[in-house]
Amino acid sequence: MPVTGPDFISLQVRDLEASQAFYEQHLGLVRSPAGPPHAVVFETTPIAFALRDLVPGTDLESAAQPGIGTAIWLHATDAQAIHDALADAGHTIVSAPIDGPFGRTFTFADPDGYHVTIHDRA
Repeated sequence: MPVTGPDFISLQVRDLEASQAFYEQHLGLVRSPAGPPHAVVFETTPIAFALRDLVPGTDLESAAQPGIGTAIWLHATDAQAIHDALADAGHTIVSAPIDGPFGRTFTFADPDGYHVTIHDRA
C-alpha cells in the first residue's frame, strides 16, 4: 500500500490567536468550522492547512528559523497584492517577488519565523 501524497499541513505556533489573525488578515484564509480546540484549520484546497498550539517539548524560541529545510508554498490569486500588503504592514519579506514557472512568487516570514512562499500560477 503506497502513500498517495500529502493530505494535511500544520504549523506549531507560539500564539494561536495571533497567528490565526495574521493568516486571516494578511492572506485572506478562512477558518473551517471543523478542527480540534488546540488548532485552527483553514478552508484550503487541495490540502488542508492548519495552525496548532505547540506540542510539549517543542521550543520555537531556541530555533533560529522554525521549519528550516521545509518548503511551504501556498497558492494565491494575486501574489503581488499580498506581497505589497505584507511589506506595507512591515512584515519581513525573505525574497522579493519574481516571475517564474509558478507565476509571481515571493517568500515572507510569518509571526513565528516560518518562511512561507506565495505563488499565483495554479
